[in-house]
Amino acid sequence: MSSFNWFNRQYENQPAEAKPEPQKDATPAPESKAPADAAAGDAAIAQDYLAWAKSAYKNIQKRQQETAESTTSKTVTESAIEPAVEIATTDEAASRAIADSAATGETASKPSEAVAPSELSTAAAPETAPETASETDPETAAAPLPFWAQAEAERQVRLEQLKAEAAQEAAAEAEKLATESASPTDSAPEPDLPLDESFLWSAQVLASQGRRADQVDLEEITWLKRLRQGLDKTRRSLVNQLRAIVGQGPLNQDAVMEIESLLLQADVGVEATDRIIERLQDKLRQESLPPEAAIAYLKEILRDMLDNPGGKPVSPTFAPEKDTLNIWLITGVNGAGKTTTIGKIAHIAQKSGYKTLIGAADTFRAAAVQQVKVWGDRSNVEVIANPGKNTDPAAVVFDAITAAQARGTELLLIDTAGRLQNKKNLMDELAKVRRIIDKKAPNARIESLLVLDSTLGQNGLRQAEVFSEAAQLSGVVLTKLDGTAKGGIALAVVQQLGLPIRFIGAGEGIEDLRPFSSYEFVEALLSG
Repeated sequence: MSSFNWFNRQYENQPAEAKPEPQKDATPAPESKAPADAAAGDAAIAQDYLAWAKSAYKNIQKRQQETAESTTSKTVTESAIEPAVEIATTDEAASRAIADSAATGETASKPSEAVAPSELSTAAAPETAPETASETDPETAAAPLPFWAQAEAERQVRLEQLKAEAAQEAAAEAEKLATESASPTDSAPEPDLPLDESFLWSAQVLASQGRRADQVDLEEITWLKRLRQGLDKTRRSLVNQLRAIVGQGPLNQDAVMEIESLLLQADVGVEATDRIIERLQDKLRQESLPPEAAIAYLKEILRDMLDNPGGKPVSPTFAPEKDTLNIWLITGVNGAGKTTTIGKIAHIAQKSGYKTLIGAADTFRAAAVQQVKVWGDRSNVEVIANPGKNTDPAAVVFDAITAAQARGTELLLIDTAGRLQNKKNLMDELAKVRRIIDKKAPNARIESLLVLDSTLGQNGLRQAEVFSEAAQLSGVVLTKLDGTAKGGIALAVVQQLGLPIRFIGAGEGIEDLRPFSSYEFVEALLSG
């Protein structure tokens, strides 16, 4: 199975209530003749999602089976070639042994001819007389085989036996592998994820975005499950109480005030919370919201905020431009996860088919260059670094850009040293790095991304404000979402800073960072 291209996901944003596109092998939904009962309609939609999930599951199984068959056929071919090489090698060894033995025999026979017959018979008489007298007949005794000839005959017999056994074993092994690959399996191999509740939820999220069942990849299902688990702490503290509030009946002003308190506790921030509450109150003036409708409307508000940071719409996709130099400057305070983030982004870019390079401009922290080189090895991406200590980061950036331009690199990731936002000299150094980038690569697409530790909550906002001035930030990477109950910081970032979320991380593994999707984030945050 080929690597999934995370920078080129094909989907169309649709309302959460939209039904998935029916599949050929899926059970068609009955046509609605008149305004049906709400419960019956919900059951029909759930049935459609279930059929869609089963179809996606079968497609994943089919792709895994095709991959397993291709791997098996390759193994059979290699196994068939290896025994042939071994047999040929054995034949050559046997031929060399026979030739050597023959040469040894000729050499041994010449000195024996020089010895007088009387001396030879005298020397051999004490040893061979008893055997000759008891075990051999007169004819055999008259023409005894030389010792070298007996050894050669035994050696040839052993070689023939070994050749026959090797040929039999090779034939049996090849026949066994061929039979296993040719015989149809009773069932397709099981995907790494079972068809459980998490799979069904992930499939529903993808189907609601307009994805077809044959487009779904196992990596997407795995990531959505991981994202949902990462936001579990926030969801438990927010959604459970939220459902308890809206479950009491149609929303009223008292319920809205309770929702406001919950959002502030989740670190959504004052400005973002005020905006959410204002829109909820406007909706309440128009109509009464039942519990499920209230949750659905809240999701719509959050998605709208995330897709329009600072009130300005941004593209839902974020990817390097092909056949063009893209430079991404990664900044942040100490311990936010900048170097780890660079390694994970490099891994995604490499899998998505981009020519990638890393510039190790963190020349201050001990072992920082070694750390980014380890991540480069894991993602199979080369790292440009200066072997000296405490060298000028701007010089490393200059060298990295030069190397990227010479090699036709499409994505250059630049690691920078962690620094506190109140250290003016370090922030000036970061501004110098940005000037070097603008001057050395004027035609490149430049993005400046701030890595924010989600566990810091509102404390990270002040960092972002100062970094935005020095590095001209264009986006944010949220990390460590799996370790906090304050996942609402994403809303505070887009509302107060006007910066879009570009990547989110929900774990420490190399596969635990993915491009941000507002729809998937909100569903993972508010779905029970």
